[in-house]
This record gives sequence, C-alpha cells and structure tokens, in this order.
Amino acid sequence: MTILYDERVDGELPRVPKQQVLQALARDVPGLTVLHTEEDLRPYECDGLSAYRTTPMLVVLPEQLVQVQAILKVCHALGVPVVARGAGTGLSGGALPLEQGVLLVMARFNRILEVNPAQRYARVQPGVRNLAISQAAAPYGLYYAPDPSSQIACSIGGNVAENAGGVHCLKYGLTVHNLLKVEILTVEGEPLTLGADALDCPGFDLLALFTGSEGMLGIVTEVTVKLLPKPQVAKVLLAAFDSVEKAGAAVADIIAAGVIPGGLEMMDNLAIRAAEDFIHAGYPVDAEAILLCELDGVEADVHDDCERVENVLRAAGATELRLARDEAERTRFWAGRKNAFPAVGRISADYYCMDGTIPRRALPGVLRGIAELSAEYGLRVANVFHAGDGNMHPLILFDANVPGELERAEQVGGKILELCVAVGGSITGEHGVGREKINQMCAQFNSDELTCFHAIKAAFDPRRLLNPGKNIPTLHRCAEFGSMHIHHGQLPFPELERF
Repeated sequence: MTILYDERVDGELPRVPKQQVLQALARDVPGLTVLHTEEDLRPYECDGLSAYRTTPMLVVLPEQLVQVQAILKVCHALGVPVVARGAGTGLSGGALPLEQGVLLVMARFNRILEVNPAQRYARVQPGVRNLAISQAAAPYGLYYAPDPSSQIACSIGGNVAENAGGVHCLKYGLTVHNLLKVEILTVEGEPLTLGADALDCPGFDLLALFTGSEGMLGIVTEVTVKLLPKPQVAKVLLAAFDSVEKAGAAVADIIAAGVIPGGLEMMDNLAIRAAEDFIHAGYPVDAEAILLCELDGVEADVHDDCERVENVLRAAGATELRLARDEAERTRFWAGRKNAFPAVGRISADYYCMDGTIPRRALPGVLRGIAELSAEYGLRVANVFHAGDGNMHPLILFDANVPGELERAEQVGGKILELCVAVGGSITGEHGVGREKINQMCAQFNSDELTCFHAIKAAFDPRRLLNPGKNIPTLHRCAEFGSMHIHHGQLPFPELERF
C-alpha cells in the first residue's frame, strides 16, 4: 500500500510510553473516558477513507470543556501529538490517528446551545450533527444551508475542519460562508474566539483561515452558524443527456443564462444505475448523464427560472426533461444523488472517492480525460459531482483483494487531481487534503506558498503536535515528488526540514 503521508513525521515524533500518558491523564483529567486496549482502539483506526488504517496509542472521549483543556495541556507537556475526530465521516484521511498519538474524540459535545430566530443564528457544540441544526431551526421557518451528503451523520466540528459543502453550496456557499464565530482551544489548551456575533469584526479574518485547516491549528469547542429562511418554493428539474460532454456543457450554459440554481448536480450512467437500483428515485437508466437542477425562492421567480432553464437544457441537447411533480418526487430525486456513494458501494468491493474542483468551462474536457484514464488503467469510474461549482467526485471502482488494484486506483486518482490543477482548478473542494492528497499539494502550490503554510502552522502550533503529517507536505517530499521548484536547490526555513 502506498504511504500517503510523510513517513518522516512518525520518525521524528517523541515516543512517549503509553503508560506514562495514561498515568498523566488519570492524574490531571478526572472522570475522563480513555480507551487503550486493542479491541477498543480498532474502531477508531480509520475515518471514511477506510483504505488506510492506523491504530492510535490512546483514544480519549471528554464530555466537558475543562477535560479537553486538561488533555491538551498534558499532551503538550509530554510532547504527544493530538488528532481531533468528530463523527469520523471524513473522506481524505484527515482524522486518521497516529500510532504514537492521542485521538481526541469530540462526539460527546453534541448539544445545541441556542437557536436565535430573531438574529438568525444557532450556537452548537462541535459534535452536533449537520442535519440536527436544520431540524432544530425548522419550527422557526429557518435552516442551515450547507448540506453534505453525509449530513445525517457528519458533525459540525468536522464540517468546520474540512470546510464542507453540499449539493446546495453553489447558491448558498460552503461552511466558511455560513459561520459567524467559532470558539477554539489552542494546542496549549488556551481558549480563543475567532469571528464575532456581528457580520464582520476588525483584524485579520482568522475565522476564514481556521475553517478548512483540518484540525492543525486548534480544537473546535463551539460553533455559531448562520440560519436562513426556508425558501417559499423549491422545484427540481431532471434532464437526461446522451453524452456526459453535453451535460457538462449544459452546466455552463445555465450559469451563463443568469440563473443561479440552489443546486446543480450531475451523475453519469454508472452512478445513475447504481443509485436507481438502491433508491428507486425514478432516474432514466439509459441516459449517459443526468442533471438535477433545483430552483428556489419566491414562486413567481422560480416559475420564470424553470422556463428559462428548460429552454437552455433543450438547446443543450437534453433528451428528456422532467419537473418533479410534488415534494415526494423532489425528495426522491435528491435521495438518489445523496445516496450515490453507498449505492456505488453496492456494485464494487471498494471505491476510491476523489474531490477535485475545476472551472465549469473545463467540465467536458476533464470528463473526457477521466474516461481515458479509466480505459488506460482498466478501472471503472462513476462520476458524481456538484456540477454547478465544478466540484467533481469521481468514484474509482476497485477490489483491494486483487493485487495491484489499490495502487492503480491511487494512480488514477492522482492523475485526475493533477488534471484538475492543469485546467486551473484545485485538488479539493470540500473533502480536504488530509493524508490522501498530500502529494498533489506539490502540484498545486510552489515552494514559497508551502513555506507560508508552514509558517502559519508554526504560529499556532510551534511544536507541530496538532494533526501532524497531514495537509501540508514537506518541501523535501515535494522535491522527491518532482512537481515543484525548490529555491536553487535550497530549502527555505531549514527548521522545517524534519516536518
């Protein structure tokens, strides 16, 4: 199996004996639940990226803020690395533990502290499920807009760590666009407030910097999210196409027509068939691709937008157009899309999910490139993605029990991400970098940019104890990867060489 993180990290971390850490936690953190036996640790060895596994030294499950502070102080004093974990639904290995580290599970911080309908915000603990926020706000006619496909299980703390999106992020934005404030603890256990109850606050925008930092800068202890009024009307159009290229071109045509849908999603034939067999959403299984376009707002505007989008889709070559007849059919259409990942899991022993983002204009060409890679490596690829903002989720199907297939899947995934960068896109849109994409960071950024990232990390966490080995590659790794230029063969910031 390919090692997707910098092996130097584990080699440089202090190897503090487990018993010493257990004794320190028992002394300084009364009442703390600590898991330390092999059978108790195994369930925490991976997150949603289950192909890669590491058994942590210890797992701690605090229930009070003072316990989290004490845990961080103990680990900082001993030099023990800490990896924060929420619901464990992440898909880039961002919450994978370290063999010589403590896994800090925040799942028991699961209370909704306040819903304020007058000022349209909610204060929640990091272990609250994404969907639970909207459920709590529903009696006031409000909801929380970001809606990852895993929203029934994923936690808001993890959403902040990865800057999660969802099917409606085209119109309503990612997590970072829907936050007012987060309370965090530093690596030394000191509290900080990032953001404010107001719409803006003076100074550097540390809230935006922290969102998407994958647990490398601090531990989330409370989140204040914005709530939005539920749209008066929401209608979904399903359009079928006889080629994925036509469907990809239609996405750009819709935006060019001046319409910003609430959601604009695309699935290819392999994904359509898998979702239909699983959910029975009513998808046309003979189509090479479908688009789901949701239009929401006041009734008059939605009616006009539906007509405009229908005309655009016909002109783009749609072979079938269907408007959801009622709320039940609308829900079924979205259920098929939101369950596409588990649906594909039913037709393949394993799959490897990518998360690249590209300009909308590049969709047809990138889809052709993915098809060519699929044929070259002999692995099927199901395409499911947030087409409106170009966030692609190619699912590479493989069988880990067949020698070499996992490695081929990794190679295809890496080439897809590099293709995204080549057309002006990014290696991630919402899943984060974690351990999975650390090599491709070298293709995305140059040495000056990576040096800046390391400097920011050092400002928050000088000893690099929070989630080390994730997200930001070393300059040595990039030199070995061969995808970036190092200044005249020299590494700036020599002190970063070992990280």
